[in-house]
Amino acid sequence: MSQKIKWGILGLGKIAGKFCDGLQHASNAKLYAVASRDLNKAEEFGAKFEAEKSYGSYEELLKDEAVQVVYIATPHAFHHELAIKCIAHGKAVLCEKPFALNYEQASEMISLAREKNVFIMEALWTAFLPHFRDLETKFKNKEYGKLKSLKADFGFPAEFDETKRLFNKSLGGGSLLDIGIYPVFLAYRLLGMPNRITAEAQLAETGVDESCDIKFHYDQNIDVELTSTFKEKTPTEAVLEFEESKVIMNSRFHEPTSITTHQNGKHEVRDYGVENNGYTYEAEHVGEMLLNNKTESDIWSTENTLELMQLLDSIRKEIKLEY
Repeated sequence: MSQKIKWGILGLGKIAGKFCDGLQHASNAKLYAVASRDLNKAEEFGAKFEAEKSYGSYEELLKDEAVQVVYIATPHAFHHELAIKCIAHGKAVLCEKPFALNYEQASEMISLAREKNVFIMEALWTAFLPHFRDLETKFKNKEYGKLKSLKADFGFPAEFDETKRLFNKSLGGGSLLDIGIYPVFLAYRLLGMPNRITAEAQLAETGVDESCDIKFHYDQNIDVELTSTFKEKTPTEAVLEFEESKVIMNSRFHEPTSITTHQNGKHEVRDYGVENNGYTYEAEHVGEMLLNNKTESDIWSTENTLELMQLLDSIRKEIKLEY
């Protein structure tokens, strides 16, 4: 029986539930402790996912010496503060995306983790999914030919509520950090850092972006258009046009999905047979890194996170959004 890493969860909202669903299928993981500022919520969540311990404060969980790694699943605005506390307690950290509100925060978190020799990783789960890993490999091996354009979108209608996370500036609200990060991640992962960025946004009454349209400009003259919006449901797919082929990461491209390829006169839809919600791959990877005494991921590194954060900061500068 393989060794199981004991996980703790801070923040018990919707994303934490999804992660715990995936964690149950990870061969090297055990949900050990959960924490909320509301003990009743913690106990209810803990019972649902069979956690050994349920705490009514984050500090209690961090003081539990049995916890080996902490998944931070709170709203964006609290990632920096909680990651710093986790590292101070010697806990490995998996921090939900976006890693922080800006590059400065992200850099401080990563610098401290490096100084203390503590594992830290941004929870950009798409990087670990089978369909994405396959696309990335084929793209790098130039199996599709020369890329002409990449278009990726993510949109859903969200009812405006200035108190809720999506529109609340003090919680790091806005479409870019919440869902636009996925199209941005995709372009960065496949093409690297662009030479120039242009972006336009529609701002909500609270000053956060309700929708954001982004263009990345590269030397190779590749047309890159990225969109995020809370105003309407969009296909939420990624379309890559090559000189002699076309590849579509089908809806919802950031989750476990299929890939459609049009190449050499043939049409193929490849299903990757993922039988859980997909968070398992990320969780297992973190466990593997910890069991091998790594302090960062060999798939999604801290350098990747810092560059992604630079891109998000540059886009926000274009649309005049500061936190």
